[in-house]
Amino acid sequence: MDLTKIVEGKKLNETELTILTYIVDHIDTVLDQGVRTVAKENYTSPSAVMRLSKKLGYNGFVDMYYQLLPLVKRPDQDEEIRHEANPLHDYHRFNDPSAIDDFVEILSANVDRYIFLYATGFSGIIGEYMYKKFLVNGRRVLFASGQDSVGILENNINHTGVFIALTKSGETKNIIEKISYCKAKSIPVVVFTNEIDNSCSKLADIVFRIHDPEKLDDRHMQSNYFFAETMLLFEYIMSFI
Repeated sequence: MDLTKIVEGKKLNETELTILTYIVDHIDTVLDQGVRTVAKENYTSPSAVMRLSKKLGYNGFVDMYYQLLPLVKRPDQDEEIRHEANPLHDYHRFNDPSAIDDFVEILSANVDRYIFLYATGFSGIIGEYMYKKFLVNGRRVLFASGQDSVGILENNINHTGVFIALTKSGETKNIIEKISYCKAKSIPVVVFTNEIDNSCSKLADIVFRIHDPEKLDDRHMQSNYFFAETMLLFEYIMSFI
């Protein structure tokens, strides 16, 4: 498993990387093993395990386990079958029941102002689809990605009614910056992201959470229905607009 997303900027040494790899590979049993057993299995000390948790920004071993669990745990086969049978079955499990109504209300209150869509990478493909869908429905909309000038948002902020961001990880720096900028200007922010709390979801006024079974796959090499479900959820939302 690619641990780049977890260790980026943490400056872990070789022993700490070994411990982290062991924890991820044995995520189903490490909590029962405890700190001492994990340390013993990696020929190191319990204090080394605790230092790892602190370096990663967690309060301790147990906190590290529960924070890593949703990042590395794959759904079981029965869960995947249920998911394929009803792709939107996770919507009510992960989302506020009032989210769609709140979103529709914001759009209705800002019908003469721009919807500003922002997405990069693979999310940009979905963002462009949303942009065209809003256009054919007669809405005023702007779309920008990572390659576009920051001036597009700044020069149109006074005419923007809602800012919509698409981010699989919820931790993309330039998206966080743009959300913060919009919040400072009292622009409502809507985020489509994965199902666990992240920097973008914590800042947003409305969050649409989509299950992402490959949260550490930044290169999008694994089979993943996150982007397909984002588009499906968007079409479902559009049926209320």
